[in-house]
Formats: sequence, structure tokens, C-alpha cells
Amino acid sequence: MAKKSVASLQTGSKRLTKAIKMVKSPKTGAYMFVESIMNPEQVEGFLSKN
Repeated sequence: MAKKSVASLQTGSKRLTKAIKMVKSPKTGAYMFVESIMNPEQVEGFLSKN
């Protein structure tokens, strides 16, 4: 289950995006959030990975 929350960040001349997704822990069954800062082109791949 992925929660899509995307915010655009700008540092100098680079444009970065912060993506947050919610993943279920296989050990406990609880949900946790995974955050990553990346290029905007990589967001779809990050969210589709499990």
C-alpha cells in the first residue's frame, strides 16, 4: 500500500522531490513511513517498488 505525498524542493539549480510512502512491516504487521529525496523522474519507480 503506497501513500503518495510529493513535495518539490529546490536547492540551487537542482530540482529535487521528497516522496513518502507507507509500507507494511513483514515482521510486526504495523505500517511505517519511508521517505526519500530524489529527482522528479524517479518518483514513480520509488512508489511502485514494494
